[in-house]
Formats: sequence, structure tokens, C-alpha cells
Amino acid sequence: MTIALIVLVVLVVIVIAMYNSLVRLRVQCDNAWSDIDVQLKRRYDLIPNLVETVQGYAGHEKGTLEAVVQARNSAMSAQSLPAKAEAENMLTGALRQVFALSEAYPQLRAVESFTQLQNTLNNLEDIIQNARRYYNAVVRDLNTKIQVFPSNIIASMFNFKPREFFEVSAPTERDVPKVSFGTPAA
Repeated sequence: MTIALIVLVVLVVIVIAMYNSLVRLRVQCDNAWSDIDVQLKRRYDLIPNLVETVQGYAGHEKGTLEAVVQARNSAMSAQSLPAKAEAENMLTGALRQVFALSEAYPQLRAVESFTQLQNTLNNLEDIIQNARRYYNAVVRDLNTKIQVFPSNIIASMFNFKPREFFEVSAPTERDVPKVSFGTPAA
């Protein structure tokens, strides 16, 4: 009788430990996503200032600036993680186009407010990239724990679901932006 009781207690302790580790990973995923969201909010707040600064010096690049504003609005309104990731990737590409404008407009590069905004956004991009890496690492750990035996039994009993990675969805988003200023190719 005591051996059966000891085995039962050990099994209960193992189940509790597995459940708690799954909960810890789920909370870490939520926290990592929240960290990304905070940095994205900071980026959203800086974009209108960047657009205003660029409009003053490269106003005829209206299409590029409108694309940034549209991408920002899409990113801010995206709800699900896949939609958010896709919108964020489009926003990153649109911002790259704006930064590429500074190469063609030396007077824009000379504007201190543009340079400060560009540096701040570049720093934010690095922070966001690191936050995405951390989030993806935690998601990897959680998804692995949900799928491996014996924790997969506990995960299914308590309805733990795998999370989606924050990733680049389209190969074209990995390309370097191409900027044309109406000069015909030779």
C-alpha cells in the first residue's frame, strides 16, 4: 500500500511540475509578445514625425510617404499574430524606402531632426528584432514542450496550444528596397 501511495505522489508531483513549466512558458510567450508590442507602439509614434520631416524636403515622393502611413495604419489595426507579423514586415519595408530616400536627397540627410528620427528608428528596429528573436525562442520552447512526451499528455489535458512564430512571410520582404527617382536606366 505504501509503495502505491509513493508512486501516486511521485506521479502527481511530476504532473504538477510539467503543468507549471508549461504555464511558465506560456506566460513568457505573453510577456515576450507584450515587449514587442511596446516597442512597436514606440515605432508607430515616431513614424508621423519622420513622414512630416521627409515631406518638407522630398514632398514629391508622396507615394513612398503614403505607403509608410498606410503600412503603419495596417500594422496598428492588425489583430492576430500572423496579421500583425505580415503588417509589421510591410511597415519595415516601407520604412526602408523612406531611409533610401535620404541617399538621393543629401539636404534631407543634413536635417538634424531627420537624422535623429532615423537613428531612433534604427535603434528601435534593433530592439524589435531582438524582442522578436526572444519571442520566437520562447515560442520554440513552448511548442517543443507541448509536442514532446510525456509533457504532451499534460498539454493536451489542459488545452495548451502551440503558438505561431513571428516571422517574415513573403520572400520579397527580404529584398533590398529599390528606389527610383525617374532617371532612366542607361
